[in-house]
Amino acid sequence: MDAQVLINIGAAVWFFVCWIGYASFARRKAKSRYSLSSVLQIYRKNWMLNMMRRENRISDTALIAGLERQTTFLASTTIFVIAGLVTIMASTDKVHQTLTTLPFVNTDMTALQLQFKIFLLLSVYVYAFFTLTWAIRQYGFAALLLGAAPLHNDASINNAQRERYAYSTAKVIDHAGHSYNYGLRAYYFSMSILPWFFNTWLFMFTASFVVVVLYRREFFSGTLRTLIRDIEMNRQE
Repeated sequence: MDAQVLINIGAAVWFFVCWIGYASFARRKAKSRYSLSSVLQIYRKNWMLNMMRRENRISDTALIAGLERQTTFLASTTIFVIAGLVTIMASTDKVHQTLTTLPFVNTDMTALQLQFKIFLLLSVYVYAFFTLTWAIRQYGFAALLLGAAPLHNDASINNAQRERYAYSTAKVIDHAGHSYNYGLRAYYFSMSILPWFFNTWLFMFTASFVVVVLYRREFFSGTLRTLIRDIEMNRQE
């Protein structure tokens, strides 16, 4: 096994370390400090508690439908990307010949290595498709829960029951949001694979850079600071 093959295998391993490692880190970190995921969970609970008090819930169903459409758009886009990658896999030799003529592409890359890179990219988008479609289903479940929610003036339901129902509905929406986030994260990391067709070291750097971008947005973004400020102000009141 030559050095080029070992470097490519190491790069692929580093890619998964970045992706899976960051996902695990972000999940644990969100339990000890504010993040976009943990803050949005609070807002979802407040949303469902307010929904239980409203007589007209058209705006709530419209919001769920909007979230579902947003996820559906990304899932539909993923299908087209997968179709394009499968087409490229069927003509790898032609693609390899074209790439090796470019001045900034690694000329040592073999057709087999190109197939491996395309297959990895394809696998990422397949994963994204499954997580996004699961998010769509969960938003559908949330819409059903909204439709089945007790009326605001139903005397047979006490406040504790309303609160439990609101929290359960918020939890389903939260699960859907996490699935959407996983699918979107797959898109981010798929972008880091593209430099691999030109340079292996650039691919490893880009995968690391994606981790930095995701970390800053999840834990240090201006949007997060605004959301936290609103929560803290409400608690002080």
